[in-house]
Amino acid sequence: MSTHATARVAAPTRREQILREAARLFAERGFHGVGVDEIGAAVGISGPGLYRHFPGKDAMLAELLVGISERLLDGGRMRVSQDAAAGGGSPESILDALIEGHIDFALDDRPLITLHDRELDRLQDADRKRVRQLQRQYVEVWVEAVRALYPRPAEDEVRMTVHAVFGLLNSTPHLTGALPDRDATAALLHRLARGAFAAAAS
Repeated sequence: MSTHATARVAAPTRREQILREAARLFAERGFHGVGVDEIGAAVGISGPGLYRHFPGKDAMLAELLVGISERLLDGGRMRVSQDAAAGGGSPESILDALIEGHIDFALDDRPLITLHDRELDRLQDADRKRVRQLQRQYVEVWVEAVRALYPRPAEDEVRMTVHAVFGLLNSTPHLTGALPDRDATAALLHRLARGAFAAAAS
């Protein structure tokens, strides 16, 4: 890939910059503790200039929470289909791919986890229902993958285990400061997730 192509892919848009900084600030100070001017200053534009991109903070919050739910679902489905196309899609490799994808989210997007836990109820009803719908669909992608590898547990038990694993992986905001070693942390989380599914199947 050329240097020009790499820069084009890597460079975030102004809208993406605004969302990233809004997520960080909302997670640090709470939704009502952050003003539009502060978000603007974080990306180098005036607070009123943000209104060219978003009608207000509520719209930023909705796009952040609906957007990450869409991204997780689309990413999960893509990993399942890519793994199936590339290597025959063994149940073990598909589950590993899902775990790896969620770990990337849990390590790289910790502010969004905090934001979801604290601010989901602030969304308008339609946006909150959309988030819940997307999350249910994402869970079912995992349930299908887990049951393909571990067919013995009942479906409801597998679904409960998937939620428990999400809780485990999404605990990363409690790792204060910089991660001690990203690769080691990812490997540990992966072992813990696989161990939880194996334990539920035993």
